[in-house]
Amino acid sequence: MNGSYLHNFLLASLTGVVVAVDQVTKLYIMQTMRLHESITVIPDFFSFTYIRNPGAAFGLLAGSSNTFRMVFFGLTSIFALGLLGTILLRMPAHDRMGRLSVAAILGGAIGNLIDRMRYGEVIDFLDVYIEQYHWPAFNVADSAITVGVILLIVHFAFEKKDDPPLAPETSSAP
Repeated sequence: MNGSYLHNFLLASLTGVVVAVDQVTKLYIMQTMRLHESITVIPDFFSFTYIRNPGAAFGLLAGSSNTFRMVFFGLTSIFALGLLGTILLRMPAHDRMGRLSVAAILGGAIGNLIDRMRYGEVIDFLDVYIEQYHWPAFNVADSAITVGVILLIVHFAFEKKDDPPLAPETSSAP
């Protein structure tokens, strides 16, 4: 197995692990907790809180009709997965950090798409807060997307670019 195939296998494995861990944790939460139940892990900071989010990030579009949400999220998910796959395939093989970041984002997108297809909404359960100030609940897929995007931004911000070739000097003799 050459290096390129091995690296592609590792990328596919990362995507698969994100999807698997996301789905297993959501299934565990659904089987062991009641909807809206909360279990404190770290007082005034972190709990497991089982909620279902019919909308997008931060509950956007949650009040829209089920049909609109299914069509909207179905089409945007297909577009996003196609775009992520294209980006991943077009990234240079030596850009390991970029490709790992996109693979994590892809795994998260697939995990949340599975929820939308199965339940019509996304299962969230990670609840971070400081006293009464709560960040919107999220899940493993959301975490993979967020970490992947942050790593990608940092990677591109600090990526060493090859210096462009200098233009040949022209003589300006009189």
